[in-house]
This record gives sequence, C-alpha cells and structure tokens, in this order.
Amino acid sequence: MDKISIQADWLDGMAFETEVNGHKLIIDADEKVGGTNRGPRPKPLMLVALAGCTGMDVVSILKKMREDVKKFRVSVEALQTDDHPKHYVEMKVIYEFWGNNLNPENVNKAVKLSDEKYCGVSAAYRKGMKLTHEVIIHNE
Repeated sequence: MDKISIQADWLDGMAFETEVNGHKLIIDADEKVGGTNRGPRPKPLMLVALAGCTGMDVVSILKKMREDVKKFRVSVEALQTDDHPKHYVEMKVIYEFWGNNLNPENVNKAVKLSDEKYCGVSAAYRKGMKLTHEVIIHNE
C-alpha cells in the first residue's frame, strides 16, 4: 500500500498554500467567514477531483476504442446538507460528448469502466454518498 501525503501551510486569515504534483495551489474561504477569496474552497475541489479522475479514464479508454471524440465535458453536481458539518450526500456526474459517429455502446462502456473499475475518487466517494451519472452524446 502506498502512503500519499500533502502539506498545507497557513498563509494568513483562512488561506493555506499547498503543492500538488509540483503545482502550487492556494485554498481560501469566502470573505463572509474571514477569508479573502485568494483561491477555491476545499469542498468544491472534491467535485474537481471526481471530474478529473473519471474524465481522464474515459478519454483514455475511448482513445483505445478509436472513437472520434471532438469535445468532451464532465460536469459534477452535488447535494450538500444544510446542517454542520455540511457535507455532500450525493453527486451526479454528467458526461457530455461531441464527435463523429460516436458509438453509444463504446461511450457507455468507457463511462462504466471508469465508474466501476478505474476511478479511485469515485470508489472512495461511493463509500460515503450516492453517486449517479448521465451520458449525453452529440453526433456531428
């Protein structure tokens, strides 16, 4: 088992700086709670992590299937509790494809493989919340 770690160094106010894979990132809070809006909030980055993880899987799989994808968008919608600690209880991943004669069976297979086998983010999130997805194909 690999041990992965990050450090987040407090800058001031509510801002922290971290480095991920050699890229610096500042996370901060909204001004209403003492931040200065110098960077994204931590929780929405959970949605980014899911979109990136599954998106990379799907692109890789569809390239191997030789599907002619011209444009691809991954959107993630989340439902958050109203009470503290506010947390996500459900996420929906929307995969939207544009291309020439895309085979719906291959597209759905790529999404399913990412969802069920390859994406470690969705595997972890599924243990704590409901995950669903939708596939939209625009053949040009």
